[in-house]
Amino acid sequence: MLPTNLKELRDSGWQSRTVKEEMRQNFLRMLRDGDELFPGILGYEDTVIPEINLALIAGHDLLFLGEKGQAKSRLMRLLVRFLDEQIPYIDIPASPVHEDPYHPITRAGKQMVAETLENQVPIAWWPRRERYAERLAPGTKFADIIGEIDPAKLAAGASMSAEESLHFGLIPRMHRGIFAMNEIPELDELVQVGLFNILEERDVQIRGYPVQFDVDVMILFSANPATYNRSGKVIPQLKDRIGSIIQTHYPRDRSVGIEIMEQEAGLSLDGEYPVLVPPFMKEIVEQISRAARKSKYIDQQSGVSARFSIANYRTLVASARHRAVRLGERPAVPRISDLAHLHSSSLGKLELDMMGSHQMSERQVLDSIQAEAIRAVFDEYVDRHGLDEIAKIFARGVKIEVGDMLPSKHYAERIQRVPKAWEKTFEVNPSDSEAVRASCIEFVLAGLYASDRISRSEQHGRIVYELP
Repeated sequence: MLPTNLKELRDSGWQSRTVKEEMRQNFLRMLRDGDELFPGILGYEDTVIPEINLALIAGHDLLFLGEKGQAKSRLMRLLVRFLDEQIPYIDIPASPVHEDPYHPITRAGKQMVAETLENQVPIAWWPRRERYAERLAPGTKFADIIGEIDPAKLAAGASMSAEESLHFGLIPRMHRGIFAMNEIPELDELVQVGLFNILEERDVQIRGYPVQFDVDVMILFSANPATYNRSGKVIPQLKDRIGSIIQTHYPRDRSVGIEIMEQEAGLSLDGEYPVLVPPFMKEIVEQISRAARKSKYIDQQSGVSARFSIANYRTLVASARHRAVRLGERPAVPRISDLAHLHSSSLGKLELDMMGSHQMSERQVLDSIQAEAIRAVFDEYVDRHGLDEIAKIFARGVKIEVGDMLPSKHYAERIQRVPKAWEKTFEVNPSDSEAVRASCIEFVLAGLYASDRISRSEQHGRIVYELP
């Protein structure tokens, strides 16, 4: 049974702590016990997470600096795990904040503790999940996050220099909690000055009136390096008061990127229409994102989010499942021809470099990046020995048609006359399944095309490969 008044709270032995002390002690306990500190975060074990750990122990306010889609917001939200499950506060309507029962900061809270018997000071409990708030910087005003004089309260007779005349913003209301500001370079300078004052003095001053509060709050920020480092976007005094900068990054290894892609896509590949995704198809989808992050046609200051891979992977699986249902095939196996549908999930997620892309459309840039990704994965998978024999097939006038809605048996029938030449193809993913073999065939054909060994033409959603 939790205490319901101040006397019961004192008798229980509860100790008051600042929010950073609370987080530090809980973090150290979880670290000692070997608990998972940041569930769901992949690829940061040796880089980002150790820096966050040290910042928490040091009691710093944090800035997460990185490009879009690098889990900055998720990391900030996960810090809630290091708060107590719930904390007590003085439960009075006159106080706009969750007052520490031992150290109230508002006039109403101080008056309640000073003038009321302890067993009559009501105590309620603030749950962990409600002690976090975040705000996106664009359009944010001083009144939104810090506060403003409330005209209605002035009209009711409150003095302009009294607490009763104020409307509190998000930061004062998160007293004893965590406040996160996303994309800090987009904040108005006046708001930045207000934040600087809170970081420096831990108090709130509204319109210069002598109404001050000793606010206990942990403040988190996020920003893109391109804008954060641009002169004049963030005032130097605010930068100087941020305790630790946590530099995030995209997955260093493609395998980690695939793990993130599968985890965040959250797809069930079982069910009435199961899907079997060959490893090379997963690698191509992730490689498309990796190629985009290096492409001269893409604005690298904007970055290419992990959401790019996630959306494309979902589309790939959806296309395969759509075909399987239409044609009555099980399992559904994604093919290279399914990549044609990635335009729908990719367009709008890439920002073109106007100098590098010249007159190329976003669709043309995407096609170029896809071809580069296919070539990179193809070169890793397929030994060049034996591929010449496959290429020679086309010299005899053989044409092979592929498409996302062609039945898998179409592929088997088409290559019956040259079975030996395709044994190399089936080494990519050994299987007797016609659907898997169809996917392997398309992979090798696309790889040969990307390597300029054969040509292709496309019409009405179907692709024909032949000798150039």
